[in-house]
Amino acid sequence: MSIAPVAETGFASSSEYDAYRPSYPPEAVERLIQLLEIEGQDGVKVLDLAAGTGKFTQLLASRPESYEIVAVEPHDGMRKELESKKFKNVAVRKGTAENMEGVAEQEFAAAVVAHAFHWMSNMQALKEIHRVLKPTAVLGLIWNIEDYLAPKDWQIHEGWHSTMWNVMDELKDDQPRYRDQQWKKVFDEQGSSNPLSLHASDPLFGLPVGEESFDFVRWVAKESVWKMFKTYSQIANLDTDRLGKVEKTFWEAIDSPQTELDDQGRVAIHGKTVIAWTSSIPDGPLKSGG
Repeated sequence: MSIAPVAETGFASSSEYDAYRPSYPPEAVERLIQLLEIEGQDGVKVLDLAAGTGKFTQLLASRPESYEIVAVEPHDGMRKELESKKFKNVAVRKGTAENMEGVAEQEFAAAVVAHAFHWMSNMQALKEIHRVLKPTAVLGLIWNIEDYLAPKDWQIHEGWHSTMWNVMDELKDDQPRYRDQQWKKVFDEQGSSNPLSLHASDPLFGLPVGEESFDFVRWVAKESVWKMFKTYSQIANLDTDRLGKVEKTFWEAIDSPQTELDDQGRVAIHGKTVIAWTSSIPDGPLKSGG
């Protein structure tokens, strides 16, 4: 059971991640719950995969339906932060998307992956998620994508958002992230027969994958914006010299007179919350382990 080295080190400051990463807009959460077909379904079992420090777990646990939630998280620091919150009706387990050891077949009425599917967009993970979902159950994905993390074809705000977009683009590594839009490919690949892979031509999840987005603006103190940037793995993994240069660029950009501020001096962060969803196809021939 392993996770990407860049994630292992990049998310080492789990308490900082929990403190400075945002939650999700209520309208996007409500829409996703509807699409998962678990709204009003009391006590159903829901998988929160790659639960991190529990940003989305908290939203599930606070629902009036009293879901029975299993939060699976591979990163020890993240999982410790999550466990410390002692959410009601939440069982926390160690595991990866590719290996949810101890989770039974067809155990869940729905599954959610919050701001993490780009880390696991491979066929082995898709097979394992399919294994633990009930037939026709929905897999829901959600991301908060600030303008500086946006794909190239998005229209983003100028000024510091644009400057930091360029910085994050320069810091690209081999790990796909949402902005690369690589996460979608695994759903297309599931319908391709390849004798060298562990899948045949029968898809596990329905196509096309549905997508919706919700614009947001958050008002955040400048210092907290920088602390949030340091929770991104591609910045957290920088050496001291490179980190210092990125910080200098950040402050020069955000201190510009053109930066949008409120009456408390907080910065406007613009972006979109993106949700995606697809249903498990019953009786798929692919099972975990090939």
